[in-house]
Amino acid sequence: MGFPFDPPPRRRPWRHIVLFLLTVVSTVLVGAEHYASFHLDFGSRPVDLSGTAFVLNGLWYSASILAILGAHEFGHYFACKYYGVDASLPYFLPAPLPLTGTLGAFIRIRQMIPSKQALFDIGIAGPIAGFLVAIPVLLAGMSLSRVTPLPPDTTGFVELGEPLLFKAVAWLFWGTPPDGYSINMHPMAFAAWFGLLATALNLFPIGQLDGGHISYAVLGRRSTLVTFGTVAGLIGLTFLSMSWLVWTVLTVVMLLAFGPRHPRTLDENVPLDPGRRWLAVFALVMFILCFTPAPIEPFDIVARP
Repeated sequence: MGFPFDPPPRRRPWRHIVLFLLTVVSTVLVGAEHYASFHLDFGSRPVDLSGTAFVLNGLWYSASILAILGAHEFGHYFACKYYGVDASLPYFLPAPLPLTGTLGAFIRIRQMIPSKQALFDIGIAGPIAGFLVAIPVLLAGMSLSRVTPLPPDTTGFVELGEPLLFKAVAWLFWGTPPDGYSINMHPMAFAAWFGLLATALNLFPIGQLDGGHISYAVLGRRSTLVTFGTVAGLIGLTFLSMSWLVWTVLTVVMLLAFGPRHPRTLDENVPLDPGRRWLAVFALVMFILCFTPAPIEPFDIVARP
């Protein structure tokens, strides 16, 4: 995700290194919890992991999610380098969150992007790179997952909304689980799920998000109407699933801070070439494949005895 333009600051590479190392630690610890849950088989097996094994198995999730997020941000970074746009290295964001261990990553773009072509390529490079890494991670993670009987009581469990691509790959490997059974996701599969969700979030055609860059490059000033319509849709999604509340609030705060209009390029009225318009259609397809209307919900299905 690219952020608004800033004046060139002093280069401090140690910040990127420290944040990355902290994110490795936070995602390894969360990944170890994911592996323990996977090993438990919904509570049907005891966890018997030594401290070292417990931490090392956290790398399944940590390496996978950092590869997806890193590919996304370095996609932006190298596209900026190609066009000579001053941009920072990725900032990874560690967070003590129980499911993810991270808030993602971002780069800072420090100067005006002069053309719609450059803006489009920089905006779309990240989602495509992250998406291309998420697909093999999803395939590997789903192959390592297994179908497991659900416990009689699922109180306290959460159900993850499945994007279309995730659902298709799960069906490819495991078909439709019978009543009382569910796919017990390997930590790599969960990393892929989070990576797909992050791709969808960034592709929302709003303001300074990747989707906002793409929307402006394709539609020019008309993209502001798309921004308002998408925010209205996000507010509507919160009534469907409260898991959208935080993202909706963050989006509204972003618009209040930076305004709904995308910063103009010098060639605002020049249309994009047909090849990039087709890439914009591909970005829409990626969004549809990665989007889920209810990302996280309480698991209220009671397994049959």
